[in-house]
Amino acid sequence: MPGEEARELLIACCGAAAWVAAVLAARPFGSRDRLMAAADRAWTALTAEQLAEAIARHPRLGESRAPAALGARERAWSAGEQSGAQAAEGSTRAELARGNEEYERRFGHPFILCATGLSGAEMLRALRERLGNDPERERAVTGRELHRITRLRLEKLLADD
Repeated sequence: MPGEEARELLIACCGAAAWVAAVLAARPFGSRDRLMAAADRAWTALTAEQLAEAIARHPRLGESRAPAALGARERAWSAGEQSGAQAAEGSTRAELARGNEEYERRFGHPFILCATGLSGAEMLRALRERLGNDPERERAVTGRELHRITRLRLEKLLADD
């Protein structure tokens, strides 16, 4: 695959430019396991600023607009990943919106959760639990959730081939 095409696909998985560059530099992979290992190695090297770049490509739970401009693939994946929030009853969606605002005031960035397969109520429960974290713990949890989302999206790319 040409480098620019690969770059666009990887950006849809993780918006941290350093992660994309590191994964691209590790090509060719030859196998799924080698791709995932390269992606994991690149992930562990990300700084807090680079993670913030990745966070900017995720809309609030229950919303469709992210702080950064997203491609069609990213928008579709995000909508699918958050479908439980969209399917939730109105009161749950309203509580998610209020919780998102409180979370952003407390931690300075949108709430990140690997929400695939979760109901709106489960997302809300996770949000409420994590509001009790101190900033250091929440940075670690957010990083793990972003990593899970990135791996899930890589799996989706591989399934599309």
